[in-house]
Amino acid sequence: MSRAASPTIKDLPTEERPRERLARLGEGALSTSELLAIILRVGVGGESALALAQRLIVTYDGLPGLARASFAELRAERGLGNAKTAQLKAALELGRRLLLATPEERLIIRSPSDVAQILMAEMSHLEQEHFQVLYLDTRNRLLGSDEVYVGSLNASHIRVAEIFRDAIKRNCAAVIVAHNHPSGDPSPSPEDVEVTRRLVSAGDLLGISVLDHLVIGQQRFVSLRERGLGFEPDTHHPH
Repeated sequence: MSRAASPTIKDLPTEERPRERLARLGEGALSTSELLAIILRVGVGGESALALAQRLIVTYDGLPGLARASFAELRAERGLGNAKTAQLKAALELGRRLLLATPEERLIIRSPSDVAQILMAEMSHLEQEHFQVLYLDTRNRLLGSDEVYVGSLNASHIRVAEIFRDAIKRNCAAVIVAHNHPSGDPSPSPEDVEVTRRLVSAGDLLGISVLDHLVIGQQRFVSLRERGLGFEPDTHHPH
């Protein structure tokens, strides 16, 4: 006996279909699976686009997991061919780029969690340590970011001049640095604290504030500023 097909989006009342709901209520009213269903457009073999979207979200544990998945991994999923996979990857990349938007729309960094929101999806899955620098203006608006180092974070290997080179070129007022721990545990190591101390000291000499150093783990992060590690008390303002 064949399995009953799941309802398609066309089976839903018109006002309950994702595209119609978006037009009527705005994109903010839609669930993640509904937004994803709009991108996917159609399902496959009795599975609606909405059901396909829900399955992908569960399989990859949300949007961060989908963003981390390779083209080949997604392409292998039932219901995702080359076209749908490309649409999905393009949409996720547009979302990431929006965080580094045009000057008038630049993200203002108000807390360590703002930084973690930008970096978590990209950095929490990396198999090596990656060191990122975020550049800020005098109003703590994000000017951009660069990956400046890949490999185990070692105070003797980190070239302080390299960290600040583009900060000076961009004439930025402050930086926030971040790196990931591939183990998933964001607990700062003694090396992390030493690197932080060296960067803060160099920033003082250059007139560029080091506002924080974040360690990114698996869906967790640690702010060395909040822990008071590598930052001398009362010498820098928090975010």
